[in-house]
Formats: sequence, C-alpha cells, structure tokens
Amino acid sequence: MTDSIATDALFWDRAGLDRARVDGIVDDALGGADDGELFLEYRQTESLVFDDGRLKSAGFDTAHGFGLRAVFGEATGYAHASEFGEEALRRAAEAVKAVRTGQGGTFTAPPAGTNVRLYGDDNPLTGIAFDRKVALLAEMDAYARSRDERVRQVSVAAAGEWQAVQIVRPGGERVADVRPLVRLNVSIVVEKDGRMESGSYGTGGRTAFEQYMEPAVWKEAVDEALRQALVNLDSVPTPAGEMAVVLGPGWPGILLHEAIGHGLEGDFNRKKTSAFAGLVGQRVAAPGVTVVDDGTIPDRRGSLTVDDEGTPSQRTVLIDDGILTGFMQDRMNGRLMGAGSTGNGRRQSYAHTPMPRMTNTYMLAGPHDPDEIVRSVDHGLYATSFGGGQVDITSGKFVFSCTEAYLIEDGRLGPPVKGATLIGNGPDVLTRVSMTGNDMALDPGIGTCGKEGQGVPVGVGQPTLKIDSLTVGGTAV
Repeated sequence: MTDSIATDALFWDRAGLDRARVDGIVDDALGGADDGELFLEYRQTESLVFDDGRLKSAGFDTAHGFGLRAVFGEATGYAHASEFGEEALRRAAEAVKAVRTGQGGTFTAPPAGTNVRLYGDDNPLTGIAFDRKVALLAEMDAYARSRDERVRQVSVAAAGEWQAVQIVRPGGERVADVRPLVRLNVSIVVEKDGRMESGSYGTGGRTAFEQYMEPAVWKEAVDEALRQALVNLDSVPTPAGEMAVVLGPGWPGILLHEAIGHGLEGDFNRKKTSAFAGLVGQRVAAPGVTVVDDGTIPDRRGSLTVDDEGTPSQRTVLIDDGILTGFMQDRMNGRLMGAGSTGNGRRQSYAHTPMPRMTNTYMLAGPHDPDEIVRSVDHGLYATSFGGGQVDITSGKFVFSCTEAYLIEDGRLGPPVKGATLIGNGPDVLTRVSMTGNDMALDPGIGTCGKEGQGVPVGVGQPTLKIDSLTVGGTAV
C-alpha cells in the first residue's frame, strides 16, 4: 500500500528535500546490504487528565525525525536524527555504512503492496476542540460521582495521537501510512466503612475522537469502572493453592499475550531463547487451542495498514488446534529463518530499530457455553481482569495479578476475592486448557506492549477458558 501523497508535505515540501538526492544517499548507504530503509516520522500527541474535580494536567507534543538502517546478515547499522535536513541524512549514511566493512549481500526485495486501508487518516487531535474535551472529562467526573454516594475519587484521562510515516528503500521505493490513535480511561475509588477499593476501565482504537464523545460510550466506561470498584469493595481474601482457573473473555487475553505471545516472536526463536524454539510442527497446546496474530482488523488499537518496515499487516496463525505452525516475523529475522516477514516489524519511533512485535493477538472461540464452563468447576477461581505481571521468555514462567476475580464453588460463582495472583508456565498452561468458550472477545482497546525498552499499542483477546490446574497465590491466612 502506498499513500505518499498524504505525507509528502510533511517530509519533503516542508523540509525542502530534493527527492533525487535523498534517493541517491539511500542507495549509497544501503549498497551491498541485505536490507534496510529510511524511516521518516511525524507525530503529534495530546493528553488530558481530569483528577479530583479539576483539570490536573494537559500536554501537547510534536516530534519528527528519521532513522536510517542498513542490515548486513545479523549486523545492523542504525543512525537517527530529529531533523529532516540533507546534511543530517548524509552523516547518518556514513555512520551506517561502517557496518558493511568486509560484508556484502543481495538486497532483499521490497514488500508487495495491497492498497488496503485499515483506518482513516483524520487527525483526532484537531477534530474536537480542546475545551470540549475538557468539558467531556468534567461530565464524566460528575456522572461518576452522581452514580453512587460511596465514590470518593474520580480520575479520567483522554489521549490522542496522529502519526505519519514514510518508508524509503533503494530505487525510490516508497510506502507511507497515516495512523490515528485515541484512548479514554476512567479510574474510580470508593469507600465503605473505612475500606477503600478502586476500579478502572479504558477504551480506544485507531479512530477519530468523535465516537468517544457519545454519552452511550463514555457512560459505559464510567459505569464499568464503578462496577469493578464496588465489586472489589465486597471482596474477601483469596485462598492459595492449586486449583482450576476459568479466565473470562476479552482483556484476560493479556495473559496469553505476555506468557505465550512473546515466546512466539521470531527473534527469540531464531536465537533459541524462547521456550517454543525448535517446536514448529509439534503439539504445544491442547486440542482446540488456536492462536492468531491479526493486524488487519479495521480500527483496532493493534492494527497496522503496513508495519514499520512497509510490509502489509497479515493474519498469522501461530498455533492451529494445538500445533505450533509458525512465528511472528520482521524482515531480518524472517529472512534469516527462511520464513519471510509476517508484517510484524514494529518500532516505537524513528529513534528505534524495528523488531518482531505482536499486533492483535488472540485465541479463537471454541464450542462451549461460558456458563457450562463455570458449572464444570467444583472449586476454583474465575478471573475477569488483570493488572501487572512478569514473564520470563526463556522459561515461560509468569506471575500475574488479578484486579477482578471470584471464587467458584460447586459450579457457581461465589464472592469476589482480593489479592489473587496466577503463577505458572505459559507453554505448560496451554496444555491444560480443557474447555474453550464460544464467546471470543477482543479487549476494549487499551493495551501497550513493552519489549527491550520500546512500547507499541497492541490488542489482545480470547474466549472464556478453563485451565484444569494452576497455582493461585492468595491473601487468606
């Protein structure tokens, strides 16, 4: 897909760059390389936080720059600058050429385009006036406080981003993309008899901000945050031990993302540091478990028309009915593994090199009704929302904290619990999935993934799942 018209004014007209001379610099810098590109970026970001009845902070930022990369085998030369001048580009070219000493290769063919657009290019920062956004946050604050007398504190935040990129390869090959991104968050603290608990909810996607101004949308966000806070207000200590665990649909897919998804990224497997290394074609999960990474879902937070190397996003099946079928790849790792790119080459900004990253990673639905799954558990835990967690990619071991969970007793949901953590091993957990629900859902659009110091927006999802046995860390004494 090429959409250079929308970005030409940002990267060429405004900077006064001569395309022929820039193409010559790129051709010279990448001569004899296996791969590489000139990555141009222009980004605007805006954030507003309304806390405790007043506007607490507001920020607006504009950033732009370029990154020039040359790849020789496994070696990468990379230089970047926060300006578009020709002299800066020439200095960057001299820096990346130093990596090719004693090396030479055949430049990999550029990715094929599709001319498919997965989102619009409207700037969410300009469609709605600043004071109207502040008024929206004030409305949300007032609405939350009016819903329940136990509400003690409300924090609401809105964030928007508009990113334009253009990727230039030798021979004048160009690919461009314009990416909107918005997010709305609510956090509420409630109190009862001296006990305070909190709940939160967020929503977002690659759209304009207008749809989040609709009362039906923002009221649903406030109501969900309040519901979770009130649930936690009645929570009891969590019993610890090995037990069956049922994971709810949607956002609990963050555990799938962290504990399994990272282990299916190409760089970890090429270096054989993933628990899944060398297991393609083998059973790594229970029958019925199918996991995909799909960057082609329109308007989703993790979707990309093209990745940060210019490759169109794809729907990649990673695990098919329990069998490992492949990994997520950028161009370099895909080339070195003989697999090609899957459109998962992503970077945080022009100042970073691309690497294999997830987009929207989720598990497909199965045949079981969610109520049937809960009824099958004599004693266990039902977890519907997660907070922070830690994962070791090499071993697959993980620890995740639940922000909303319930006991299951005799096939029925019991009281909510506080302080539950899930402890296990990602590859091992996949083999313990015994029932998969028919209610697959994606998260509401709030995920950000960190890897090697880079953060990128992602999506997660899954249906209701039953894991026959998992270690639950608790707070009951």
